[in-house]
Amino acid sequence: MSVFRSDLDLAVQDATGTGAEADVALNLMTGNIRLSILWTQEMQLSPDDAEQVAQALQRAATESRSMAAASKPDSAPDSQHPSDT
Repeated sequence: MSVFRSDLDLAVQDATGTGAEADVALNLMTGNIRLSILWTQEMQLSPDDAEQVAQALQRAATESRSMAAASKPDSAPDSQHPSDT
């Protein structure tokens, strides 16, 4: 089983018809985000497809931040020092 989960909302192919595809995937173990260009070393995107890739990266970044926040222990306020109010 892969630790990567691809963004299923992303459906982008090369604008020149080569069949190359973009993939944005979140590593569920580390929270890192993988951007892959499948079947080639480069691809050209239409403006709409470039926007789709950007949105997929933003979704992955948001989810990665949520994962990181959920894994941090709760920080309780310092009760040793009373406030000056």
